[in-house]
Amino acid sequence: MQAKPRRPAPTLTEQARRAQIVAATIATIAEADLAKASFTRIAERAKLSSTGLISYHFAGRQDLLDEVVRTVTADFTAYVLARGDDGTPAGGLRTFLAASLDFMRDHRAHLVAMLRVQLASPPTDGSTAHLAASDRAKLAELLADGQRSGDFRDFDTDVMAGFILSLRNGVIARVAAEPGFDPAACAAELLRVVELATRREPT
Repeated sequence: MQAKPRRPAPTLTEQARRAQIVAATIATIAEADLAKASFTRIAERAKLSSTGLISYHFAGRQDLLDEVVRTVTADFTAYVLARGDDGTPAGGLRTFLAASLDFMRDHRAHLVAMLRVQLASPPTDGSTAHLAASDRAKLAELLADGQRSGDFRDFDTDVMAGFILSLRNGVIARVAAEPGFDPAACAAELLRVVELATRREPT
């Protein structure tokens, strides 16, 4: 059986068109829900001449939804990395959480769309589970660095990382469920709770 020939790498124009379609998909899912995000609606929002342009750039609906998850994840990662901190593990943890909350405020449609896709149509390549495990591992390593430096008390870093991410994800779920909810309303409390849970108590 002959292998299928690989498709040439997309040109800059094709990359721009794919990004345009993904952006329209994110906005449509956030506004109309996943079930109503048809190719017709997406094409109208992206101002495409036909739905055939979507099919040309993506190998079906699931391929497009997988790209939505990858795009939102990449945008969030870049947003967090653009923040500076004081170089300490405690500062890195504060920056990560603050950036997460600010991203929810500035890019609500991104998070709503990704959450709806993940709940109804998980990526077929297992990327969601991989990303979740990677996020927890990276956060656990940051916490371990803080323990070694004396910033944080002694605790199971994997358990604590899962606890912190669960708190953050709870805010994401509320942002998605309540259009008028402002994540800034709980930012200070979330940061305080995590600080109290991780900080080293004075002897």
